[in-house]
Amino acid sequence: MTIEELIEQLESQESHLVLARFSYEDAWALGSLLVTMARDRNAPVAIDIRRGGQQLFHAALPGSTPDNDAWIDRKRRVVERYGSSSYLVGTRFRAKGTTFEDASRLDPNEYAAHGGAFPLTVEGAGVVGTVTVSGLPQADDHAMVVAALEEFTSG
Repeated sequence: MTIEELIEQLESQESHLVLARFSYEDAWALGSLLVTMARDRNAPVAIDIRRGGQQLFHAALPGSTPDNDAWIDRKRRVVERYGSSSYLVGTRFRAKGTTFEDASRLDPNEYAAHGGAFPLTVEGAGVVGTVTVSGLPQADDHAMVVAALEEFTSG
């Protein structure tokens, strides 16, 4: 897959993974779904769901470390700033022949455009929060979040 095709795929995911609403109960259901998925895969991840400035769900599975929480914060800030998944933001920079770290002028200790953080978009309201997974290679972190959102939105 070319980088242009990857960008198209990532943009498509964001355009169709739009929620009708996002409540406290929805955060619990989505987070619990991600925990089940991670356990089934023996994935050593941390999971974080936020709406606005409030953390609604957090779980750390066996094998995850405090470093995963730091990655969650850095990836989440990218989504909050750009309104797109952290993977898409980083891929767009790479498509321009540069990197997020070199071209964004943002502190890499505070921002990381690596896969795993995804915007929670509510129809008619825009981006209201984030869902983030950290602990796997970036494409796998991103894929886990997308798979959970696809299941969550279809149910």
